[in-house]
Amino acid sequence: MHISILNGPNLNLLGTREPEIYGSTTLDDIRTQCEKRAEALSITLDFKQSNHEGELVDWIQQLREQADGLIINAGAFTHTSVAIHDALMALKQPIIEVHLSNIFKREAFRHHSYISVPARGVLCGFGAQGYCMALDAMHAWGASA
Repeated sequence: MHISILNGPNLNLLGTREPEIYGSTTLDDIRTQCEKRAEALSITLDFKQSNHEGELVDWIQQLREQADGLIINAGAFTHTSVAIHDALMALKQPIIEVHLSNIFKREAFRHHSYISVPARGVLCGFGAQGYCMALDAMHAWGASA
């Protein structure tokens, strides 16, 4: 099983950006945790981050042929990107939306997600642990739609 994890804008600043909301765990720490969990589940993993919407769309489109499932934390694009929504709608593979914070306890504009409609599941508010929870779910589903 091959799972891709895509991360959106500003997630490269984890550990230093608003630690009272996002904690002190860095994106590299999350990558390491995910790699360990994936290895334990016999999952091959692709882990990427971009601050650019078009690059994320390109990566999502490539996944149509390259991955069995997608875990995505689109960051602020969650609340704004119809382009990412449309790219996700073209995927047949299961998608899990992940957020470190509970987006429903934050500003009202964060309560809407363009990612949730194509997603099979949503995890928010579990911090970095949400990524490994998503890997566990993908494994349990056998990454089947």
